[in-house]
Amino acid sequence: MTNMNIDRETLRELADEGNETALGRLADIADTAGDLGELSELLDEGSMRAGFLLTRRAASTGDLRELQRIADAGYDEAGDELNRLLKATADGHRD
Repeated sequence: MTNMNIDRETLRELADEGNETALGRLADIADTAGDLGELSELLDEGSMRAGFLLTRRAASTGDLRELQRIADAGYDEAGDELNRLLKATADGHRD
């Protein structure tokens, strides 16, 4: 198997043509670089991988507003995670 380094420009062209794998690869690159702005843009383009990565980050910091934003952008699992955190918070405050 050949190890190929695919440049971002090629990935972007493929993603613009509807290639989900290329869109996901761009999300992985943005995540590795810590580029939350690009991840958000990719989510807005429909990248479920970007949604997953953003949800993971928001959940780890307990950022409820960001989880809501991600869910509103179409990544349903962010809504599930938001509800889980809200329930855990409510359970922790019961007397």
